[in-house]
Amino acid sequence: MRINLMANYPKTDRSSFLNRGNLLTKDEIKISKQFGREYFDGERKFGLGGYKYDSKYFKPVVKNIIDHYGINNNSSLLDVGCAKGFLLYDLKSALPDITVAGLDISSYCIENSIPEIKQYLKIGSCDKLPWPDNSFDYVISIATIHNLDIKGVQKSLEEIVRVAKLGAFIKVNGYSNEEERIRLEHWNIVANTILHVDEWLQLFKKTNYVYDYDFFIP
Repeated sequence: MRINLMANYPKTDRSSFLNRGNLLTKDEIKISKQFGREYFDGERKFGLGGYKYDSKYFKPVVKNIIDHYGINNNSSLLDVGCAKGFLLYDLKSALPDITVAGLDISSYCIENSIPEIKQYLKIGSCDKLPWPDNSFDYVISIATIHNLDIKGVQKSLEEIVRVAKLGAFIKVNGYSNEEERIRLEHWNIVANTILHVDEWLQLFKKTNYVYDYDFFIP
């Protein structure tokens, strides 16, 4: 089901960077795709421009997730593409006894994650989740799996289905028309897969992904 669980995530002004895909050199884009300090905490042109914790961002998102799935202290949740663990930190703040885990490809993020959450985080790729089948009640993955090529995206969806027992939510780049496609390609310099929403739906069906999703358009 398509649902906007990030409806209360504060919107930021991206107008100055909507065309950055045309402004950066190939070498600069390669730097961004390393998902290191430059992407998270370097200049805005390389990525996030300073990724620091602020409760106004994920705290309302966590509330939506808890309410939508009926999550409680006996639940378990995996965040695929957890970055510095901000979502998991707010989740543990709301439900101290919940079982959480996070995975991210960025060793920089794990090394600079929130100290209280660092013990729950692992370095790894979303197309090969290092947990057994049905390990978590819920899996969340926001703006992550589309960073892989199409084969990696398919495998990532299969992996999320494999480890999730009750449900999942993903948010990926998806366009409905040519204007949106161009905006996505110019904005998201690290994505390797940008698909039409109908192509995403076909991929969901192919991988038996029957859980929740939403699409991102800058």
